[in-house]
Amino acid sequence: MVYFKKRSTVLLLALSCTLAACSSQPSYTGNSTEQSLKQHANWQYTQDDATEVSYITDLVNIAGLDSLINQAVANNPSFNQVHVALKLAYAQRDVTAASQWFSVDADFDAQRNETTGTQYSSLLGVSWEADVWQKIADNVAAQDMTIASNQATYQGAKDTLVASVMRTYLNIILQQDLLNIEQQRLTVLENNEQSIVERYQYGLGDLEALDTARTNTASTRATIADYQEKIAQAKRALVLLVGVDKLENLPTTSVLPEVIEPLSALPEQDLARRPDLQSAYYNIQSKRYLVDVAYKDLLPSITLSASLSDLATTPSQALLTSPVWNLLGSLSAPLFQGGALRAQVDIAKLNAEQAFWEYQDTLLSAVNEVENALGQEQSLTQQQLQISKALASAQRSYSNYQSKYQQGLVDILDLLTVQQQVYDLQAQLSQINYTLLTNRIDLGLALGLGVSS
Repeated sequence: MVYFKKRSTVLLLALSCTLAACSSQPSYTGNSTEQSLKQHANWQYTQDDATEVSYITDLVNIAGLDSLINQAVANNPSFNQVHVALKLAYAQRDVTAASQWFSVDADFDAQRNETTGTQYSSLLGVSWEADVWQKIADNVAAQDMTIASNQATYQGAKDTLVASVMRTYLNIILQQDLLNIEQQRLTVLENNEQSIVERYQYGLGDLEALDTARTNTASTRATIADYQEKIAQAKRALVLLVGVDKLENLPTTSVLPEVIEPLSALPEQDLARRPDLQSAYYNIQSKRYLVDVAYKDLLPSITLSASLSDLATTPSQALLTSPVWNLLGSLSAPLFQGGALRAQVDIAKLNAEQAFWEYQDTLLSAVNEVENALGQEQSLTQQQLQISKALASAQRSYSNYQSKYQQGLVDILDLLTVQQQVYDLQAQLSQINYTLLTNRIDLGLALGLGVSS
């Protein structure tokens, strides 16, 4: 009797200590994620000609692009790995949630010895851990938050994949346009070279003009070879993104399509739509639940179990025909494990803090991406305007020089210089147009515009 009282006293003391430890636990919260979002009241740049859209695919309308996007979503290996990771999160949640239910086990044994002969035994047991501290519920909640984080990661991967397909598609069109410009340049240069050769044969030209013409022609041929390979590389990149061996009906046009400039709203609204921020936020919530789980591992656990058993000399009689029942309730508490449980608490708290700082890092990067894209929009629009003016002036200058050359007022080298400038400006304008269009796609991603889930 005295022994029982001593054991009860020790158990109650352990229970009191663990309850006190849990009630006085320092809970990591960090700064509010909502407060972090509200720190950014307005974007630095304003927009003049933007359009409100719901999805990133609304920014551009190109025939055949939707089919490529659908194939990429279905076949891209990297994206499908993210999809599998999401399915694994669901499966892991089911494993964790199963701990909330009772478990049933059945056992049937046969044993033979010299004295008793063959004996058969059967056992049917049921056990259940009472979740009095909500530890299992917190574990399930942590898994729910992990699923939400993986869902956001999945959506972000899908958005990024679609944006990459759009950029690569536009890059093929750009390279085709640049190739056409160089081919036009080559045609003119070859005609000029032939004209200079004829003039030289009649004694009207010199070797300097001929060498210059041949230099320009050879250089342009090299540039054409470069652009042809870049087109092939861009098409291979698109095939890789789509995840197939071969693609049909790739773009043959050299005219870049219109891409809408997406309208930004308040930073808090724009950033809240971003999948990467959503994923980071849910990851924080998951880690905080795991902090609670780590603290509750310090508390006692209550397990209830019941069993039916039977022992007989034949298999049929051992199948619980005359069972003996047993009912057990157990209360166990960790008293000493060398500080392992306390260390697990510290690890869980540090993981939660790390998740918070990962969120802050993602938030700052997101703000930087939006500001950069908005700034690029204004800069590229101005570049586009000024290069267009420069091209128009160069074309007028070329017409004037062509007229003066026919009248013998200017040298052929002067005409070639102005002519080269026209084609250089055409190529530069095409590059700026492409950069502007892809920047609008980047802006859409930065603002949280994705694709339909």
